[in-house]
Amino acid sequence: MKFKLALAAAALSLAPHAFAQTKWDLPAAYPTSNFHTQNLTQFAEDVDKASGGKLKITVHANASLFKAPEIKRAIQGGQAPIGEILLANYQNEWQIFGADGVPFLADSYEAAMKLYQAQKPLLDKKLGEQGMMLLYAVAWPPQGIYTKRTLNSAADMKGLKWRAYSPATARIAELVGAQPVTVQQAELSQAMATGVVDSYMSSGSTGFDTKTYEHIKNWYDTQAWLPKNAVIVNRAAFNALDKAMQDALLKAGAAAQERGWATSRKANTETLDKLKANGMQILQPPAQLKADMKKVGDTMLKEWLDKAGPEGQQLVDAYRK
Repeated sequence: MKFKLALAAAALSLAPHAFAQTKWDLPAAYPTSNFHTQNLTQFAEDVDKASGGKLKITVHANASLFKAPEIKRAIQGGQAPIGEILLANYQNEWQIFGADGVPFLADSYEAAMKLYQAQKPLLDKKLGEQGMMLLYAVAWPPQGIYTKRTLNSAADMKGLKWRAYSPATARIAELVGAQPVTVQQAELSQAMATGVVDSYMSSGSTGFDTKTYEHIKNWYDTQAWLPKNAVIVNRAAFNALDKAMQDALLKAGAAAQERGWATSRKANTETLDKLKANGMQILQPPAQLKADMKKVGDTMLKEWLDKAGPEGQQLVDAYRK
């Protein structure tokens, strides 16, 4: 009897800990093979470990929980406590979200990090006003042009069926005379297979993830921009965590950001090698194409600054300091 009582007491003493576990779902837009998703998985494992199993995060890859453009709203509305978004997707809502999608404003990892550091205080403020917080952000590898055509200048892009996934990519199509078609990454393979799109601008990672080499054989390494994925958290959900869990989340987020940028550099080299191995030509843009795309970038920066106003100018000035 004493033994049974002791067991019952032990069970009761453990009960609060058993029920103290918090489970979070994390919607993400990219496949499990993508380095961003792998970084998220490692982040979730780090949170689990640092919180002693009290905070469990399940990553839902490849837009399986929410489609890419829906993720921010889901977090803002409390349908998901945490999620990963492509910041440039939300430029129409607030121009600063799309700063890293302005072509040729930041065209290297060093420049992209500098831009992020200038952008971050503004992001923190805006997301805070919307009941959210920025946990960390990681850049995609530099963006190039996938096309079946040989490109010598922007004139050769006229009439291309161009995948657009953000306001900036749609505007590029307009400026070069291509036809923008809105396609998110999860639907890109099918869109290429059915001829809905025959060209687009993205990183080597996207090209490999979507097996673009099965449909398109040229990639021009324009290094146009390095857009960022950001992991954002619902502020009320964060506030509901105890101090130890909050600390675990922040610590794992800082580690994920550092690891993510290093992995992005590595992924850039590795995925371009994999694309080559699968028959993709990795091409340097001819001088005329480079000059034409620089003009596109200049036009888009001016347009972006007109829309972003003093806030945008403040960001660009801080970045260029």
